[in-house]
Amino acid sequence: MAELTVEVLRAWARTALAELGRARTGIDELNVYPVPDGDTGTNLYLTWEAACDALPKGELTFTEAIQAFGRGALLGARGNSGVITSQLIRACGIRLTENLQGYGGAGRKADPPMSEPTAFADALTYAADAAYGAVAEPVEGTMLTVARAAAAGATTAAHDGKSLADVCLAAVASARQALTRTTEQLDVLRRAGVVDAGGAGLVVILGAMESVLTGRYVRVDVPARVEPRGEDAVGQDGPAYEVMYLLDAPDDRVGGFRQRLAGLGDSVVVVGGDGLWNVHVHTDDVGAAIESGIGVGRPHRIRVTHFADQAQHHEPVPGRAVIAVVAGDGLGELFSQAGARVIRGGPGRRCSTGELLQAIEESKAPEIVILPNDQDSLAVAEAAATAARQDGIRVAVIPTRAQVQGLAAIAVHDPQRSFDDDVVHLSAAAGQTRHGAVTVAVKDAWTMAGRCRVGDALGVVDGDFALITDDLEQAAYGVVDRLLGGGGELLTIVTGRDADPGLAAAVERHVRRARKDVDVMVYDGGQDRYPLLIGVE
Repeated sequence: MAELTVEVLRAWARTALAELGRARTGIDELNVYPVPDGDTGTNLYLTWEAACDALPKGELTFTEAIQAFGRGALLGARGNSGVITSQLIRACGIRLTENLQGYGGAGRKADPPMSEPTAFADALTYAADAAYGAVAEPVEGTMLTVARAAAAGATTAAHDGKSLADVCLAAVASARQALTRTTEQLDVLRRAGVVDAGGAGLVVILGAMESVLTGRYVRVDVPARVEPRGEDAVGQDGPAYEVMYLLDAPDDRVGGFRQRLAGLGDSVVVVGGDGLWNVHVHTDDVGAAIESGIGVGRPHRIRVTHFADQAQHHEPVPGRAVIAVVAGDGLGELFSQAGARVIRGGPGRRCSTGELLQAIEESKAPEIVILPNDQDSLAVAEAAATAARQDGIRVAVIPTRAQVQGLAAIAVHDPQRSFDDDVVHLSAAAGQTRHGAVTVAVKDAWTMAGRCRVGDALGVVDGDFALITDDLEQAAYGVVDRLLGGGGELLTIVTGRDADPGLAAAVERHVRRARKDVDVMVYDGGQDRYPLLIGVE
């Protein structure tokens, strides 16, 4: 029976994102190479989040899923470590699907499909080699070293006939050992008393895969940074700017382009393929770095970071506003009490880009966080964010697809954190909240759960109709049981405008009988159409 499935990929993606969120601050504190800008953990988290967001819902083949995941990482890669990670993901995915399907390369007869353990180990080796090839001047003692060690450990286990889970376990063990050795391999790490930050993030990602395949939680604790003293302090030497952009260019011109970039600075990484590339370089000549891209193709989504300014952004920045789209008066009060500006939305009333831009303008804040809180408002929020950024405002859209995800996000908002820190915390809280609801069918229709009739009680889980019954209370029990089936510590119930007062109380009793370890919170939301909104964290 196949173990490498779309479901396993989705579980790995979710688990790794949660673990990167947990370890992010610790990884940031390790970051002294290639520049001590304290953002490696954040960049890895945001890169992985982009890959997760690109993974479509619904029925997919394993090949389609892993291609979408890899492309999402490529397009959303942040920083040196994020770009290298995107190459590891993409290359591993390409090789893995070839190995499982049987592939002989151009002009050769196709090889027979490999076993999953062998295919996985070979894909790790291919990915490590691809990552080394993407870096103009590879340096040992970095995440490249950790990736190659993981591949070597996996290969040995696969040759010994181990299972897929054991091959993954061997990869993680080898990666951990290699991470420990990075301190002595790279002088800047030794002087700072740290392991490589990117390598630490890679161990977290691999540990998440081990958790999924073995069914046992694998916690990767990031080693604490020892503060440098005296002459051992790490300075900010090197180029002043980080330049990143996507590049549309023929594959055969990228090798020469990579070498030309290496003459303009350091930390040169160019990853991708099939005409689309992600470019990263540290340089003092921003113009020349961009012109080099123009010389071979079309640069776009250009981002330039001045390291001195970036260091200042790690200090708390006042004047940040959170704007939330709410589906009811009670929800509006909850978000307002938590410090957010609210715009009315919900079923039958989608907020407009103009309303969001007006709220951004009225806030007069230099930093904006938007909580769309439903699927339909996401695109509107992104459009408003794009327009506001043209006026120099920093805007982040947290992909909250339900009101309860927004509540989970606003609960961890802290305006004293840096902007990036706050965005990561809000995104993690929202992403770790499963959501559901109950409603009553207003017409006959086909749903994901089958055909419903007018008056049927419908249960919604993570945005899809999951069950149909003739009793609203039973529908609520079914939704709660499914949400808690994946684990959880806190269940949030938001009652609607016309909800029976006894419905929420009955659900709360149901949960307390079956799951005494789960805390239950009930709020009056006042939303239309949905007597109950339900969230599990």
